[in-house]
Amino acid sequence: MDAAFTAEQAEIRRTLRDLLARHAGPGEVRAAVRTAEGHDPALWRRLAQGLGLPGLALPEEYGGAGCTPTELALACEETGRALLPSPLLATAVLAAPLITALGTPSQRAGLLPRIADGTLTAALAVPGGSMAAALGLTGDNRSAPWSGGGRAGGVQARHGDGGWRLYGEADRVLDGHSAGLLLVAAHTGGYPRSRTLLFLVPTEFHVRAEVSGGAPTEVPTDVPTDVLSGTEGLTRTRLTSLDETRPLARVELRDTPAALLGADAYTADVCGALAATGHTAAAVLAAEAVGAAAGALERTVAYVKEREQFGRAIGSFQAVKHRLADLYVRVEAARSAAYYAAWDPAAGPLALAQALETGRTVAGEAVQLHGGIGFTWEHEAHLYVKRAAADELLFGPVHRLRDHAAVRAGLFGDVPSRALAHEVAV
Repeated sequence: MDAAFTAEQAEIRRTLRDLLARHAGPGEVRAAVRTAEGHDPALWRRLAQGLGLPGLALPEEYGGAGCTPTELALACEETGRALLPSPLLATAVLAAPLITALGTPSQRAGLLPRIADGTLTAALAVPGGSMAAALGLTGDNRSAPWSGGGRAGGVQARHGDGGWRLYGEADRVLDGHSAGLLLVAAHTGGYPRSRTLLFLVPTEFHVRAEVSGGAPTEVPTDVPTDVLSGTEGLTRTRLTSLDETRPLARVELRDTPAALLGADAYTADVCGALAATGHTAAAVLAAEAVGAAAGALERTVAYVKEREQFGRAIGSFQAVKHRLADLYVRVEAARSAAYYAAWDPAAGPLALAQALETGRTVAGEAVQLHGGIGFTWEHEAHLYVKRAAADELLFGPVHRLRDHAAVRAGLFGDVPSRALAHEVAV
């Protein structure tokens, strides 16, 4: 393994860092999250069409750059450093690989070029807010009932003369309020043929806010919005989330028409594709979390060099130096794990666990080392605290990521019945 970056990879990082330094400062980030889309559309077009960011890891035949997950991880490390709100994670990291793996030739040809050029964004809708379980990060997604089952719970799919119809609800869908395409995980079949499938639900982005006693009006930028689509029976509601830079939505499906992702409902290995996507996504998420931790540490180091106490900069005190040195070691260790996982996605869940833990620790210390001003809710240090906490809620928790990795590695011995019982229980 050659750990050195190529000239092309170094250029991707440098170009993106320079662009985000000019257009994605704390003020721009706060303004972007208050838009109806939850991100800056102009900056997204620039990232997509100018830098080709969403198409980095897509095949060249579909308009992508044909790069590896390593390049995507490096790009996400820089977006994480800036805490950039964008559809990149939901579209390029979660949805696009599933379309590539499971889609028919016509589905791939119709969707992936539009994803690559940024004109189409997508979101993965998983019922019950169980994203980590669906991606196989915290348990075996073939045995855990994350997609619902029976006649109640989750999202149900029914096939009739008019095609597939979906009924149910999915919470905490990342960028689900504004995505032009939803990939919905739904449960179908009775007990003998019970299975989870993925469905395509195209949408139109129309925003409406209900005002008491009046007609729908333009959306205020500081309140959650109802996002309605032209698709029959589909309602999307933007939720108030802990981390504003990670917009979440509730997707409600009431007899909604959908198209099966893939050609055959009986041979598609949906759970296998989700698990493979989950490992790569974990590596990319680990790099993004490392970027956020590094950004928090850099801002903290800059602050302690300027803030004076007892006639000298507080960064000159040995106790502060020791704390910062410990944080630096944590960040570099997590970065090494994330880079290795980008090369070998099988290590993604463990790298993600380390990166999430590092992000939480660094963000907490950043607030402490900023002193009184760091405890004010409006200070930018809290953006990093919220990102660290929200990522662990979405893709963790850390102890379950490590527990499942240990079970898969056989560290607890040959105890398949115990492991299966544990995964079903959680």
